[in-house]
Amino acid sequence: MQNSTDLSQMTHYGNVRRLLSFVRRALDDYDMIEDGDRIAVGVSGGKDSLALLCAMAEIRLFYPKKFELFAIHLDPGFYNAGFCEKAETEKQINELRSFCDSLCVPLTVVETSIAEIVFKVRREENPCSLCSRMRRGALHNAAKELDCNKMALGHHFDDAVETFVMNLFNEGRIGSFSPVTYLDRRDITIIRPLIYCPEKSVRYYVNHAEGLPIMASPCPADRDSERQRVKDLLYNLEKDYDGLKHRIFGAMQRADIDGFGLGDKKPYKDMGKTPFAEEITNED
Repeated sequence: MQNSTDLSQMTHYGNVRRLLSFVRRALDDYDMIEDGDRIAVGVSGGKDSLALLCAMAEIRLFYPKKFELFAIHLDPGFYNAGFCEKAETEKQINELRSFCDSLCVPLTVVETSIAEIVFKVRREENPCSLCSRMRRGALHNAAKELDCNKMALGHHFDDAVETFVMNLFNEGRIGSFSPVTYLDRRDITIIRPLIYCPEKSVRYYVNHAEGLPIMASPCPADRDSERQRVKDLLYNLEKDYDGLKHRIFGAMQRADIDGFGLGDKKPYKDMGKTPFAEEITNED
């Protein structure tokens, strides 16, 4: 177990308490952590995964159930597909490694040829689906090699609602990903501690925390996906139906869609509100 001597050297990035109330409530509501867990955090280098890593590193200091934390960065190899320079990728990974060291979280980098397979070999018309499956497999393998029993992913509140709408519109199916998922074939449990955290709160934290090594995605499909179209749709709908996303999320909890139900626990009705709500609104 990472001890207090190690953690006393940890660097703190910005006012992470903006996120901790969301994360702590999600961990408690969905029983995401048990004593002795070894938790791998999938760190892409984007804002969501870096915010999650900072929050999990901080909550390690006071959460009653003690756990160890590891970071895994999956390198899709976009330079092999001609979408960026390898030297720039290596520079960004070195910055990410230094960042993880400052949080007292060991980083494992997994090099893959996913981008080349998806864009050059398979020439996928819908590259996101295949890429996502390949990334998940590589992440799970890396977590098991580290003897981790859980993996934390940076999906937040908006992701859950968007996935629900995408499944409804595109597949005629009622469902989303789950806050907690046990994968019996891999013998690993996936947890999503940001599930209560709105994207605007993540964005506000990242914009005001100095030193986060945000890695811009060189993926040619970035921001040109079905998810982006649904995100834009919900944004426009909320102009006329204020609070729509929160009502959708509440319906998912009340109907116990894919493990979102809370049983006898009280729903998190103040979700989306923080002591800094006015600041966040003005920032947007």
